[in-house]
This record gives sequence, structure tokens and C-alpha cells, in this order.
Amino acid sequence: MVGLLLFLGVIALVLVYFVGVFNGLVTLRNRFKNAFAQIDVQLQRRYELIPNLVETAKAYLAHEKDTLTNVIAARNQAFAAERAVAGAVDDPEKMAKLAQAEGVLGASLGRLLAVSESYPDLKANETMQQLMEELASTENRIGFARQAFNDAVMEYNIKREKFPNFFVAGAFGFSAAAQLEIPNVEARQPVQVKF
Repeated sequence: MVGLLLFLGVIALVLVYFVGVFNGLVTLRNRFKNAFAQIDVQLQRRYELIPNLVETAKAYLAHEKDTLTNVIAARNQAFAAERAVAGAVDDPEKMAKLAQAEGVLGASLGRLLAVSESYPDLKANETMQQLMEELASTENRIGFARQAFNDAVMEYNIKREKFPNFFVAGAFGFSAAAQLEIPNVEARQPVQVKF
């Protein structure tokens, strides 16, 4: 009788442990999905600002049509990639496509801002200044939201990969989550100082 009670007690403890692991994984998965929702809000803000920025610049940069066209095309690609990943935040392939599209968009915006610096009338335009300030603020918010998302993904992946948690994770389909790492080619280039 004592052996049976001891056996049932051990089974109950193991069951409680596995339920705790399962609930912890669900909590962490929901946290990283919520963290992506915060990125989503900032990306939507950015996507709405870009057409206004381009329209303001169009009047001044008529002969820089390729730059403006590239910015809008990159914005549209990033928007489509973001919509695809918003429905499947835990899909690493879609996350990689979003990261790539955001990298292209960032590079296009950088070229637009560099071109706009060359035109004093555009640089002095109040609407352009306001849009550039909003865009800079949004870029900062995206950076902070991305950091929070990546932290939440890391915490989830660590819990998922620990022993014996990976048994529960594998049994219930808790797959690894991918971080959002946006490539920034310009940031990796060495700064050149010329006199």
C-alpha cells in the first residue's frame, strides 16, 4: 500500500512538473508574440510615414526618380513581408524574409535621406523636417521594440531547450522561434574620414 502511494505521489509530482513546463512555455510564447505586436505597431507607423516623405521630396527631387521609386518598392516589399509574418510570428522563414526586406528598406531610406541632404530647399522644408523627425523617432521605437522581441524570443528558446523541458516542448509542438535581425550593410562598413 505504501509503495502504491509513493508511486502515485511520484507520478503526481512528474505530472505537476510537466504541466508547469507546458504553462511556462505557453506564457513565454505569448510574450514573444506580444512583443512582435509592438514591432508591428511601429512598422505600420513607418510604412505610413514613408509615402508622405516621398511625396514631399518628389517636388524637389524630380530627377532623383529612381531613388524615390526604390524607396516605395522597398516599402511595399517590407509591408508585404511584415503582413505575412504577423500571422505566423513563430515561422523562422517568414521572419528571415521580413528581416531581409527591412534591411533593403533601411538602405533605401538611407539613400533618400542622403540625397535630400544635397538639396537646401528640401532640407529647409518644414514638412520634410517634420517627417524626417517622425521617421527618426519611429526608427528608434522600432529598435527598442525589436530588442524587446528578441529578448522574449531568447527567453522562450532557452526555456524550450533546457533539459528536460525539451521533451515537453517537442511533444507539444513548441518549435524554436527566430529572432528579428535586420541586416544593415552600411552599419558594418568602416567609417571613412577624409580631409
